[in-house]
Amino acid sequence: MAEGLKKNYFEVLGLCCSSEVPLVERILNSLDGVEEISVIVPTKTVIVVHDTRRISETKIVEALNKARLEATVRPEGKMKSQKKWPAPSVMASGLLLALSFLGYIYYPLQSLAVAAVIFGVPAILVRSVASIKSLTLNINVLVLMAAVGTLALGDYVEAGSIVFLFSISQWLESVASYKAMAAMSSLTSMAPQKAIIAETGEQVDVNTVKVNTILAVRAGEVIPIDGIVVEGKCEVDEKTLTGESFPVVKEQDSPVWAGTINLDGYISIKTTALAKDCVVSRMAALVEESHKKKSRAQTFIESFAKYYIPAVLLISVAFAVIPAAVGVPNVRHWLYLAIVVLVSTCPCALILSTPVVIFCALSKAATTGLLVKGGNYLETLAKVKMVAFDKTGTVTRGEFTVTDFQSICDDVSLGTLLYWVSSIESKASHPMAAALVDYARSLAIEPVPENVEDFQNFPGEGIFGKIHGNEIYIGNRRIGPRTGCRKDSVVEVICTGGKTRGYVYLGATSVGTFSLSDSCRSGALEAIKDLKSLGIKSFILTGDSHAAALYAQDQLDHAFDMVYAELLPQHKAELVELLKKDGTTAMVGDGINDAPALAAADIGISMGISGSALAMETGHVILMSNDIRKIPKAIKLARKASTKLIQNVTLSVTVKGSILALAIAGYPLVWAAVLTDVGTCLIVILNSMLLLKNNPEEEGGFSKSKYGTFSLSCKKDEAKEALNVKNCRSRCCEATSAKDMASTSLHGQTGPNPCCLSSSSCGKDRSTSSTGSQGENKRVARGGKVKKCGDQCCDIEAGVTA
Repeated sequence: MAEGLKKNYFEVLGLCCSSEVPLVERILNSLDGVEEISVIVPTKTVIVVHDTRRISETKIVEALNKARLEATVRPEGKMKSQKKWPAPSVMASGLLLALSFLGYIYYPLQSLAVAAVIFGVPAILVRSVASIKSLTLNINVLVLMAAVGTLALGDYVEAGSIVFLFSISQWLESVASYKAMAAMSSLTSMAPQKAIIAETGEQVDVNTVKVNTILAVRAGEVIPIDGIVVEGKCEVDEKTLTGESFPVVKEQDSPVWAGTINLDGYISIKTTALAKDCVVSRMAALVEESHKKKSRAQTFIESFAKYYIPAVLLISVAFAVIPAAVGVPNVRHWLYLAIVVLVSTCPCALILSTPVVIFCALSKAATTGLLVKGGNYLETLAKVKMVAFDKTGTVTRGEFTVTDFQSICDDVSLGTLLYWVSSIESKASHPMAAALVDYARSLAIEPVPENVEDFQNFPGEGIFGKIHGNEIYIGNRRIGPRTGCRKDSVVEVICTGGKTRGYVYLGATSVGTFSLSDSCRSGALEAIKDLKSLGIKSFILTGDSHAAALYAQDQLDHAFDMVYAELLPQHKAELVELLKKDGTTAMVGDGINDAPALAAADIGISMGISGSALAMETGHVILMSNDIRKIPKAIKLARKASTKLIQNVTLSVTVKGSILALAIAGYPLVWAAVLTDVGTCLIVILNSMLLLKNNPEEEGGFSKSKYGTFSLSCKKDEAKEALNVKNCRSRCCEATSAKDMASTSLHGQTGPNPCCLSSSSCGKDRSTSSTGSQGENKRVARGGKVKKCGDQCCDIEAGVTA
């Protein structure tokens, strides 16, 4: 932000609905020094970027309060306590109105209703005048006209009822919205404002802390800035950031995130970012931006309201003037009808129906570790019919292990080859790179990235770098043509067990090969099954080999409808375009290779913390944790929000239409019109806030389903299953239930686990893939019923308990 500019948050309790936003904007735009204005109606929040050298927060508050908008400055990271009682003038108006009902016993007491109007009308009058001055019409103008009309007709109790019910509704709306306001406040103020320097113990402002500073974090304190643990060990609660319930163990070299809580132990962390660039800061900015972006439905309704209010005013005037002008008998009835039309057709509930739903849904998603970048994307998410997944780092863990590394050239030793590869890979960001670097270090070979020159990345193929004058290419088999290597000179290595195969070239000469293994994430099967239960098809789009793609499909019991392998980034995007022809399509990915497909999809879902910055920027929804089970939950939430929106619109139109119909039928009840206006606004808010309600199944850190009970975060427990597997060499392993050795197996059989096949029989039993040319986007059809097989005996299907 430029020097002198400051962002301030103002609570504006007098903000009723979107019809008053133009009033707020015109007041603030007339002030010198105000650069940017954002209004979030559901939380009655106004965000102002202003030049502190030309205008202060106090002046902004004064300008808003001249229109009786009840504005106050909200301190950063804090939220004012909820108002327990209405304003004294509103309570006085209510008391006088209640006493005026005794006028039916003693007539002179009805005049107290006039006093009720006098106590309650000033705020409405000031807002109406300010609105008219700014050439806008809102609910305050309509209510004031209705109150004046009933007073002119001598119906003082009706006038008092209009003023009091409208005034009390403002307070009730602020009370109802308080939980939503608290949700947003908690999301945008998770990180502390102070940090402790480890060496001196000095407490400093987080905005002054530089990168690579060592900070101390004691038990019970919130981690102030993203960093890496350099000393100590503790458990960290990351629920506020990722939505995960279980604490995560942090030790030396573990990454930690600002806004998460150190539950026990003392740690020292080395900062890896500035406070403004931390994940939690970017998350807060995204949450704020998402609330500013209007959905298509909201934009339409607000545009409609701009013309609707003046039209209602003209119709009401016509009902009042035309009958009197033509001498129709019982003019008083027509005047009452005009007032009822004026009040009952007020669009507040209709205007509120969309933004409150969107706000609550976005807030709920954010508290569970899902950031949706706007209401439009939430609407699209509700319509999803197909979900395409990247494999590496999305469906699988992306935590590779090198299982084989060999030099195939007599002139290049294994040590030299490892030195070249680890040095160049240390400059890359792909998950495989870390595995290769770690493997080299395990053999006492230290990479020297500073010796690498002209480093280049070829998405979907591999990487290139010069080291000591040697041109080294590292990648999959598609990098061969780039090196100038003839196809017939490439050494093809048979790779069993679904391992990922890589090749190393020195110029145009193939000098080495390696293979890496990866496994599916815990809960991946549950996520795909949940998508199927929602009527959504799922696909894998991967640049990896057919064997690796089939291996992932096998681990997940062939849950995916189709698997596409050996795709370049542009091929992924082309496939997404084809899938979109059959329905709204979402793409889930985490890397640079996925960015084109994420952008091409109707809705892109990126893996936030573990994913690349480009994927995070390209995606429309950001998954803050690695738990892809949250994707079907996000779709369910979007569909619930869509249902709530329909309910709200139907309610606001139906109820008010009923009052209008009664009035036309000869029963123009002004008090009923006001009551339904107030009531529908409250019901719309409360109905929308049901989206914020916690799901009991999400409490306690476990997700329950028919596929078993899954831990939400602890990586150490992800490999533990309810079945005990006995290792064997010469025969297939036998699985026994943790509860009963004789109990029914996963597929309703007893004895040896049917998912296990001996290594020798795996190749015979596996169905061959159906592949076409690369230009036709190679497709892997559904294989046989083999779960997992390869060099090891077998493993139990990932993520499933008996």
